[in-house]
Amino acid sequence: MPVEQPPKMCAVRPLAATRLFAVEAVDLVFANGTEVTFERLAAKGRGAVLVVPILDDGRIVLIREYACGTERYELGLPKGRIDGDEPILDAANRELMEEAGFGAAQLTLLREVTSSPAYSAQRTHIVLATGLFPQRLPGDEPEPLEVVTWPLDDLDRLAFDGQCSEARSIAALYLARAHLAQSELVDFKKSVK
Repeated sequence: MPVEQPPKMCAVRPLAATRLFAVEAVDLVFANGTEVTFERLAAKGRGAVLVVPILDDGRIVLIREYACGTERYELGLPKGRIDGDEPILDAANRELMEEAGFGAAQLTLLREVTSSPAYSAQRTHIVLATGLFPQRLPGDEPEPLEVVTWPLDDLDRLAFDGQCSEARSIAALYLARAHLAQSELVDFKKSVK
């Protein structure tokens, strides 16, 4: 049976910091008396947004950009940090305009996800963007981003072909597809009544 009582947090100590990340040591005592120190990436700011933009014809809008971590160009979804007190949906629309050159008439917050909750407090808000229209804002990317469209119906090929390895993007695409399928089912049931 799983233990429901979280461990007692005795101390949190900073270990290192950069402009993007802070590493902390966290001293914990579990209910069974076990004492342990974990290291974690502390969250800075209010998290990030990851936008799933879908054109009226069912194609998703992706961007191809250089990923320093994998040392190659990768397909992924528009994304970025939430600035200060900026509302989540405003941040999503701003990132969409900066990175892909589209604005959205409809933005739907699907859910919040974490990529590595065992050692990172970083949170990403997944936002579905529909009713797209051309709208560009200047961004902070070091080079122009390539905009690529992909049929949502061919999501499995995108997930397995290796051009997109970011787990957040892949998870967001499957969540968006499930949300849209559920919405279509609800609309169908309403039309049958």
